[in-house]
Amino acid sequence: MDPAQLRLLALIDRHRSLSAAAAALGVTPAAVTQQVARAERECGAPLVHRGPRGASLTAAGALLAAHGEVIDQRTRRAADELAALLGRMSLRLRVGTFQAAALHLLPPALTALRHRYPDADLSVVDTLSENGVPAVAAGDLDLAVVAAWDGPPATAEHVSLHPLLDDPMVVVLPDDHRLAGGRAPLRLEQLRDEAWVTIMAGPAARAQFDRAAAAAGFTPKIRFQTASYDVAQALVGTGIGVALVSRLALAGTPSTVHRELAGPGLQRRLYAVTLTDSSLTPLTGTFLDLLRDVATG
Repeated sequence: MDPAQLRLLALIDRHRSLSAAAAALGVTPAAVTQQVARAERECGAPLVHRGPRGASLTAAGALLAAHGEVIDQRTRRAADELAALLGRMSLRLRVGTFQAAALHLLPPALTALRHRYPDADLSVVDTLSENGVPAVAAGDLDLAVVAAWDGPPATAEHVSLHPLLDDPMVVVLPDDHRLAGGRAPLRLEQLRDEAWVTIMAGPAARAQFDRAAAAAGFTPKIRFQTASYDVAQALVGTGIGVALVSRLALAGTPSTVHRELAGPGLQRRLYAVTLTDSSLTPLTGTFLDLLRDVATG
């Protein structure tokens, strides 16, 4: 097999699109189509399904793409090592994180880093927690901050997790709620009769809430579901219901108050994700130390 064909199949599998694979290679979509056709002729089997929603691989294509992914990783590693040899990566740092961490953890750490290294080549992208480990493993990010609810996320062999902090869930209430004025932590069963604004069904945060409600002896009456803690707090401010929000994501939304929850368990843990060997990007270790200082400060 031509290594370039294997790498092409890996890119098609990653991007689910012939045109996106072409863009990643810096060639035209027509050139990619021709390369796929040539590979299929040489293999004697179809490798790519083309449809209105993009492209996907056949079983034969997926088998070859797995080898192509190794080639692609080695190709990018070779380019990174060459760049390091030429001194181009010593001040590079590409960070990915979700909104609450971007608002509360990153700014002090980034400010301190820029004071130490004013010429640093920094970039920050918004990324979902479930995408952080794959992005670091693939070399698209140097460091990602991710949240996990049910134990640490799975990692690849060459990726390391660094615990940063535990982020407990708190109850957000309308400021005229009967429980709004107390100071003692609330028990979840005290809210059994409330209407709830919750995270969408499916994510680990929602699964944790559903288990906790069941353990407290009730099935929550869910009035609204959202993927955003900001939206949840805005809706609580209208009086539509109550919500569980991580402490780090508290926004001080008008017409709301928050109360701590009694008992352990309802929380998420934040991790920094890096390559196990980050020697090619030395700012990664420096920034990780700064994040730890912010998290424990």
